[in-house]
Amino acid sequence: MTTPLEAAEPVAAQAAGPGDDRPTGRGTLQYALSKAGGALFSIAMVIIGTFFVFRLLPGDPVRNLAQGRNMTPAQLDLERRRLGLDKPLVDQFFDFVGDTLRLDLGTSYEYKRPVLDLIGERIGPTLLLTGTGLIIAVSLGIWQGTRAGWRFGSRFDRFSTGASLVLWSVPTFWLGLLLMMVFGVGIGPIPGLFPFRGIESVDAPDGFAYILDVASHMVLPCLTLVAVVYAQYLLVMRSSLLEEVSQDYVTVARAKGLRDDEVRRRHAVPNALLPTVTLVFMRIGFVVGGAVTVETIYTWPGLGQLFYEAVRVPDFTLMQGTFLLITVAVVVMNTLADVVYHVLDPRVRSA
Repeated sequence: MTTPLEAAEPVAAQAAGPGDDRPTGRGTLQYALSKAGGALFSIAMVIIGTFFVFRLLPGDPVRNLAQGRNMTPAQLDLERRRLGLDKPLVDQFFDFVGDTLRLDLGTSYEYKRPVLDLIGERIGPTLLLTGTGLIIAVSLGIWQGTRAGWRFGSRFDRFSTGASLVLWSVPTFWLGLLLMMVFGVGIGPIPGLFPFRGIESVDAPDGFAYILDVASHMVLPCLTLVAVVYAQYLLVMRSSLLEEVSQDYVTVARAKGLRDDEVRRRHAVPNALLPTVTLVFMRIGFVVGGAVTVETIYTWPGLGQLFYEAVRVPDFTLMQGTFLLITVAVVVMNTLADVVYHVLDPRVRSA
């Protein structure tokens, strides 16, 4: 009787390839340092681009802030001087770079508070919403992608792949408004089932009832996020598994008498997970930024909503601070994904 361990030997041989199959600490460190250097360069470019791109937006922050108030031209000039907008653009740029290196993101024009304080207040709801959505989307995508790839051409494969592609192609704002109309407001005989404004009710209860209240407010925005992103994980997992199924070690494992479920679970799926793991790390960076569209539609008090409010003014310091945080998180997680993939996959190390 052939044991599962013997059948798994081709897996190790297939993954290892020619030469040494274990990553050397020195090689991994050199690779990580090179990626870190590239990440630092990207962050430097982001800092430069963040300042100048937002200065191209139309509108005068001082005049927008003064709407509804009778302010003389002298008072407008005084306010512009207080905000530092009377300085030459080059001086403003160097002030911005110096403050950023000191982790001082400035004071919001609209809220009259430090940008870091505003970000600290809003990052919690964003992590709650987008983090929950990411966990659900990854779990759903991997499960459906595994089943669809293993049963290629089946009715489940065709339906799940087609449905995910349709949802992926739907604009986020349209899907959000549709879900809000049907399940939030109610339409025809369908009553409104879930709240769709904010993170909690006006008369929010305490204790466990408060948790249920927040969870009910999360249903529609979280459903919108999951519906438009889970297809990425499904398609990547399905494609990777289809590639692994055609490998020799899977054929040998089946020929040695292993059950089909065991071949999939112990041998094919672990190797097929590598590209999906990389994608998950890359998406974690976007979790910090949240989903601007979804948070705006459902008035979710997160970083996405904060960024939208900053664009309306335009509040340069608040836009710069939130955008910088989002892009740095994305760059860092992409770099970490490259390093993790390099460690996990010997084929990348030998390339």
